[in-house]
Amino acid sequence: MADQQAVETFLDNNPHIAKAYYEKKVKAEVISSVFTEKLEIKDTASFKDATQIVEAAFIYEIVKEMQGTAPYEKSLHKVLQRMATLLKADKCSYFTSRSRNGTPELSTLLFDVTPTSAFEKNLVNPDAEIVFPVDMGIVGKTASSKKNFNVPDVKQNSNFSDFVDKTTGYTTKNCLSAPVVSGKDAIGVVMVLNKQGANEFSKEDEDLFNKYMTFASVIILKAHTAYMHNVESRKAQVLLWSASKVFEELTDIERQFHKALYTVRIYLDCERYSVGLLDMTKDKEFFDEWPIKLGEQEPYKGPKTPDGREVNFYKIIDYLLEDKEEIKVIPGPPADHWALVSGLPSYVAENGFICNMMNAPADEYFTFQKDAVDETGWKIKNVLSLPIVNKKEEIVGVATFFNRKDGKPFEENDEQITEGLTQFLGWSTLNCDTYDKLNRMEWRKDIAQEILMYQTKATPEEVQTILNTKGKFDKMPEDCDQKEMYKLLRANIPECKDMDLLEFRFSDLPLKEFDLIKGGIRCFFELGVVEKFKVPAEVLTRWMYTVRKGYRDITYHNWRHGFNVGQTMFTLLMTGKLKKYYTDLEAFAMVAAAFCHDIDHRGTNNLYQTKSASPLARLHTSSVMERHHLEFSKNIMEDETLNIFQNLQKRQFETVQHLFDVCIIATDLALYFKKRTMFQKIVDSVEPMGEEKEAINFISNNPTRKEIIMAMMMTACDLSAITKPWEVQSKVAVMVASEFWEQGDLERTVLEQEPIPMMDRNKADELPKMQCGFIDFVCTFVYKEFGRFHKETSAMFDGLTNNRVEWKKLADVHEAKVKAIEDAQKKAEGGNEPPPEGDGKSKTCTVC
Repeated sequence: MADQQAVETFLDNNPHIAKAYYEKKVKAEVISSVFTEKLEIKDTASFKDATQIVEAAFIYEIVKEMQGTAPYEKSLHKVLQRMATLLKADKCSYFTSRSRNGTPELSTLLFDVTPTSAFEKNLVNPDAEIVFPVDMGIVGKTASSKKNFNVPDVKQNSNFSDFVDKTTGYTTKNCLSAPVVSGKDAIGVVMVLNKQGANEFSKEDEDLFNKYMTFASVIILKAHTAYMHNVESRKAQVLLWSASKVFEELTDIERQFHKALYTVRIYLDCERYSVGLLDMTKDKEFFDEWPIKLGEQEPYKGPKTPDGREVNFYKIIDYLLEDKEEIKVIPGPPADHWALVSGLPSYVAENGFICNMMNAPADEYFTFQKDAVDETGWKIKNVLSLPIVNKKEEIVGVATFFNRKDGKPFEENDEQITEGLTQFLGWSTLNCDTYDKLNRMEWRKDIAQEILMYQTKATPEEVQTILNTKGKFDKMPEDCDQKEMYKLLRANIPECKDMDLLEFRFSDLPLKEFDLIKGGIRCFFELGVVEKFKVPAEVLTRWMYTVRKGYRDITYHNWRHGFNVGQTMFTLLMTGKLKKYYTDLEAFAMVAAAFCHDIDHRGTNNLYQTKSASPLARLHTSSVMERHHLEFSKNIMEDETLNIFQNLQKRQFETVQHLFDVCIIATDLALYFKKRTMFQKIVDSVEPMGEEKEAINFISNNPTRKEIIMAMMMTACDLSAITKPWEVQSKVAVMVASEFWEQGDLERTVLEQEPIPMMDRNKADELPKMQCGFIDFVCTFVYKEFGRFHKETSAMFDGLTNNRVEWKKLADVHEAKVKAIEDAQKKAEGGNEPPPEGDGKSKTCTVC
């Protein structure tokens, strides 16, 4: 029997026999002994026992770590170190696979692992990752083909890419690589580089590498399974919670989004996210287009949504989830707000793409803020931005998520979770839209019922009180010849001179309301539009009578005010010589709109309607009463027996409808300050023109200028009571104030709020002072500019000036009384006290 020394000498001289024995016997025994029996080493010098100790300890340590909570990268790092040792490789690396923006890629996770390197050094910080697509390099080929590779000379391999070598300065000569596969997908690649002491890795090295890849795969697959479980759990929670919160809130999209997004914040796994809500308005208001049409403002050239809307974020909701949670709501955010300044939300809103960006501040296309975005010191690193799309495929907002909590870039699973959330939010807007439509139908019904209760059109008997075909011809109007009825109607209504209809000083006070109906009909005959546009005499009479009945019997905004505004528009056109800029059809529409401009007024202003949450305020979000007057006027037109424009061509009727929009909406004083500068510029342009024809061409050939002047004419007509003779103005002012005081009483009793001084009847003595302020702040500009524009209208400015003097006298008298009362009170309260130090008298000089 051979002794120990002889055996050792034999094995040293024949290493292949030793290796074969080790592979066949030792490894199987070592692995089995780890799980079945305790090792007892009788002779520590024994090669077999020593190998058992080392391998058993290594496997036990790996299994123990896998059962614990330590990150899987630590266990994998030890396996890679073991590989590098046994294979005598220069280094090992592990590349993890992920997908962003629908494109798969590989990134370094454990890099440059050597037998002695520290874990912290080899674990790649997310900010320092090396990333490349799966169709690049041997590692990419390994992932895409899901096959092992042994490359003896990388320079001879067509798949080799020196991208990593150039990045790190390292030189790769030969390598082994193997994929880690889960199902049908490669989730990572292990690569061993540069065999030491040889030019390539041998077949035996490949076998050993494959055996240790089993350990590596178990570790990676366990971590991957846990991660995917977390992903699926978060995805389910996001959808369940967002669904429950979305259906809790149906009244408002903003509140709906906020509730859902705030509830699911813990499942989104990011440091911060913001939601930009897009303005859903497709068409601009006509008065917003005037500056563009006049060339005073550049047309919008920015991005637009796929359905053609301007990209305008009207609100941003910012959720900060780090440290102390905080929510910021930014209405009307500026373009340089940190959440918008990069241009990414606008890009997403314009194209509808999902954008997933790593190391966003380094991007050259978007300009992300590199420094801290606010006082918290928080900085942007990685960004995931998605559109929120409704059922109509309209982009209603953009959700942007910042900085995954583990520092890694967002990847495909994050995209799926957030996309599911944003799709659900987008689809849920259908609930809000449906709820809003139902509400609008209900509000319209309420308003219609209210109108029907109060308003009915003129009866045949009422029409006969003016037209009187029965008394004259013993016929009903429909049986009479139209020309005969025109003659009859002309004969039954007063002439302009009998009522001063062509005078700016006109007053309705001496007249009955019935006479005003006749006066309104006379205005249309004087314009020459009745016969030209074939307006049936019966329809004109019925329309005018119905308009009168459409006005409520309230203190000021009643039929008398409506008629005054129509008469002033008629006078501006005729006496003021402004008709030369307009066609007969336009003049017809302007006077008709002026008569209708306050129809069905309730005696309260827009602010009260909004505060009281009336059906009108819920239906119309801006210019509440004006839009109601406009709708009422158009409803009258829908009745053929009331439509004075019934014989117009389609294009002509559309023009009339638009002019009604312009004229009636223009009476909202909130819009007055928008249009007056544009009007002043027109006046400045016309004033130096020498010839009348030049001015006419300048205005008549430009529809926008005509509309601006028309709108300002409506303002001048609406405020015209302030220009009437003092005996008229003083009475009308009291009526206006009385209506305001009635609203103030409602604010106290119904809304339980204190009214502003103008609405407060307890401050009635301050009326003269408030009138002076109103004249100075609002009225003077209107009539002064019209006086410059057309000297024929200067009577209005003269009347305003005279009334300003009268109101100032009354204001001075009131102020003197107040001062006298205050002085008397001070004297009574402090009559025995010495004068204050600042009374201007010297305490040392008797001369002073």
